[in-house]
Amino acid sequence: MPDAVYPPRTIRSFVRRTGRTTAGQAKAFTDAGPKFLRPYAAAPVDLEAVFGRAAPTILEIGFGMGEATAHIAALMPEKNFLCCEVHTPGVGALLKRIGEQDLENIRILQHDAVEVLDHMLPPGSLDGVHIFFPDPWHKKKHNKRRLIQPPLIAKLAARLKPGGYLHCATDWQPYAEQILEVLSAEPLLKNTADDSQGGYAPKPAYRPLTKFENRGIKLGHGVWDVVFERV
Repeated sequence: MPDAVYPPRTIRSFVRRTGRTTAGQAKAFTDAGPKFLRPYAAAPVDLEAVFGRAAPTILEIGFGMGEATAHIAALMPEKNFLCCEVHTPGVGALLKRIGEQDLENIRILQHDAVEVLDHMLPPGSLDGVHIFFPDPWHKKKHNKRRLIQPPLIAKLAARLKPGGYLHCATDWQPYAEQILEVLSAEPLLKNTADDSQGGYAPKPAYRPLTKFENRGIKLGHGVWDVVFERV
């Protein structure tokens, strides 16, 4: 899951976590890393060169263990997926899935997504953005650490092409309300859902139900999808 920390004058898309890398994940770094991992650079990136083709590019921020990422990439081979995650076990897990599923349309940046946005992705370079189940920071005093805040959304909106989309999903209703409020306040974005839906979108068919989400649904927990388009 993507996390957020907002120290003074700084935006970051994560908090540091410890985790153990399995032998299979470590092997995936060796086998698939050279092709599918891309280094961070403080200069605009040529996405066509990165993927070896010209295709619509979707940015994913915080893919966790990569389950949904691999599923969506397999469903949409015609699109490129640029995926940011800082946690090594998650990166290794996605590299392992890439090898197992023979995926060619994913590239991974193991770096803070905010710096990637600031330095590598120029305005109008993206066709979509996925942010699924960011850390909700349940306590009110920690809400300021949530990833979805106006400064980040302004950066994302500027990097979307007209007609591009931003898709967020959360299973925490107070965070869903905040996401809806923040995205609604961004002048470069418009909601794809109408008022009869309360501003929330039906779950897009491409987003899979994860084990975590299925477990929550069985316990009566809700899931909210918010999908906005660049005007």
